[in-house]
Amino acid sequence: MRKIKNISLLMTLLFMGNILIAQSVDEGKRFLYYERYNSAKDVFTKLVNANPNNIDAAYWLGQTYLGLEDSTATKALYQKTLTANPNAALMLVGMGQMALMEGNKSDARNRFETAISLTKGKDFNVINAIARANVDARNGDAPYAIEKIRAIPENKRSADAWITLGDAYRKMTDGANAVLAYQSATSTTSTTPSNTALANYMIGRIYQTQGTTQENIYLPYYNKAVSADPNFAPVYSWLSEYYYRRDINKAREYLDKYIAVADPDSKNCYFQASFLYASSKFQESINKANECIAAGGQTPYVKLYGIKAFAFERLGDSANSKTFFETYFQKQKPENLLSGDYETYGRVLLKFPGNEALAGSYIEKAVNMDTLESAKVALINNVAGAYITASNYNEAAKWYSRLLSIKKDPTKTDLYNAGINYYKGENYKSADSLFTIYQQKYNDDVLGFYYGAIVKANMDSSSALGLALPDYQKLIEVASKLPDTVRGKQLQITGLKYMVNYNYNVKKDKAATLAVIERILALDPNDETAKANKAALTAAPARATSTPAKKTTPAKAKK
Repeated sequence: MRKIKNISLLMTLLFMGNILIAQSVDEGKRFLYYERYNSAKDVFTKLVNANPNNIDAAYWLGQTYLGLEDSTATKALYQKTLTANPNAALMLVGMGQMALMEGNKSDARNRFETAISLTKGKDFNVINAIARANVDARNGDAPYAIEKIRAIPENKRSADAWITLGDAYRKMTDGANAVLAYQSATSTTSTTPSNTALANYMIGRIYQTQGTTQENIYLPYYNKAVSADPNFAPVYSWLSEYYYRRDINKAREYLDKYIAVADPDSKNCYFQASFLYASSKFQESINKANECIAAGGQTPYVKLYGIKAFAFERLGDSANSKTFFETYFQKQKPENLLSGDYETYGRVLLKFPGNEALAGSYIEKAVNMDTLESAKVALINNVAGAYITASNYNEAAKWYSRLLSIKKDPTKTDLYNAGINYYKGENYKSADSLFTIYQQKYNDDVLGFYYGAIVKANMDSSSALGLALPDYQKLIEVASKLPDTVRGKQLQITGLKYMVNYNYNVKKDKAATLAVIERILALDPNDETAKANKAALTAAPARATSTPAKKTTPAKAKK
């Protein structure tokens, strides 16, 4: 009887030990939900050190390493654990995830299917891990992830599985089904406060991608996330970022809330530096970044170098900005570089002769990374402006020309900006093409004919071909109908003076020349050049001295 009691006691202790281990794994997973990777790492490391064959703990420790952007440690851990436990399905899934991250899709799929076969398709945690791997990896297969999760009966899907399903739909930009999946995650019997917080947070993010008109929808979801779990750090970070360019004081409040529930990290120090930057305290943000880098030891948060590069750029210190952009681009993973990083670094490089090709490649990446038309347009206008400042008009024109294919409805200003900069860069052929399009689209606007004529006059500097004549004639016609009669007369006289030159010097037609001069004097009887030319032509057969300059430099026309 005593032996039975001892066995019972032993079984009880083992059972309680399993509960404690399970609770500890859940504790670590909760830290992962909160993106408190260092805390999660501490929990899982202790569990793995206590029992290297604790497959759940080893799997989640690997996922934590990924959160810390250390895929090398993840792969080493999974390989070691799988070697000791060849039939551990979760380790096979983990190695499949590594294969996906390395671009080996076939190897990944083989490992995933083997894991399912080993568990006879009945371990839903394994299936969820496979789906999650395909969602998280850049090379992952979202439809495959959806297929696997949907194979789990709805009444047996955990909140985690519903969230993974939502993530998969989100990866496919299927917002409607993603929202439905996240909503289901909040109503399952297995849901926890952190599940509910994450699901509402993700719904909010989906609506936020639809633009500012959805504010009344997505902000309440963020508030629901806070209500569900006040320790859910990601939502405070996101709200801080949301208000960053809207209300810096409110953004700072959410940053303080984030820091209060997040792990101590040099990333938090970076946020503080970024708020100084947002408040236009650029030197202070540099000083703070220096403190953060010093406190970060061997691995300071890499974006600290980026904030210094941006701050030096705003201070007009291009040399230091270039130096820290170089450091930032060396240390930061390419997949974590943003459109603004490429754009600003590209504009800084333009200030250093010999870097034009690299600058152009970075700016091109920035444009391609932006998904919204408005963002692309703003970026291109900024870049073109930088080229104009550097007096590189042809490059400015190339970028303005990009707008014609990017914008759904290009404006006359877009055509003008491209055309006028090609003209300033003396690329008359390209300028002529653009002003021809301008004339066709806006045939009652003098600007297209004015600059079209100027460009053609420079293409035909002797006027021998009369290339500019049709545009000048059309300019005279359109200008005669302008409500602004003063400007209209000035533009008509500009065109008529070209005709005087053409009729006299090219056609050798004195009568036609005098007729055009009379038209000028009818518009402006005090035009001294017209009076002098008339006097010369009527007094003697000597040729008038009016000849075109090699390059016409027009007065600035109003757009």
